[in-house]
Amino acid sequence: MDIAKILKPEAVRVLAGMTSKKRLFQDLGEVAAAVYGLTPGVAVDGLLERESLGPTGVGHGIALPHARLEGLDRIVGVFVRLEKPMDFDSVDRQPVDLIFTLFAPKDSGVEHLKALALISRTMRDPGVCAKLRANAQASTLYAILTENRPQAAA
Repeated sequence: MDIAKILKPEAVRVLAGMTSKKRLFQDLGEVAAAVYGLTPGVAVDGLLERESLGPTGVGHGIALPHARLEGLDRIVGVFVRLEKPMDFDSVDRQPVDLIFTLFAPKDSGVEHLKALALISRTMRDPGVCAKLRANAQASTLYAILTENRPQAAA
């Protein structure tokens, strides 16, 4: 599995003026609807439902919100870089500016976990995060995220 199979170039965005997690999730739902044909409200509800179980802010300015949805036939992703970091109730209490969101089919147990592990490994790489934060063009962000890197165990 690689990120290019999960993430389309048009699902990478740079956003300004995010003030709340709910507003961010609405924007993520709209991107997922435009790029992958998801129903925006269903996507947002899935993200909010998962977030109610515990925050998906994993630390170091990174969040990995995700949801399992009915009617989806494969795992898809949306990546957002925020111009201004926002509070996300992260484990380290630091604001978040890099958000990689996954939407998976409701019954995608192992595949969902593999995709989440892949994204987590990629986003834990300080070099990748530094490059993402240093660029504000969606096409460059996509290239950074999909660049081939050596695979390590999760």
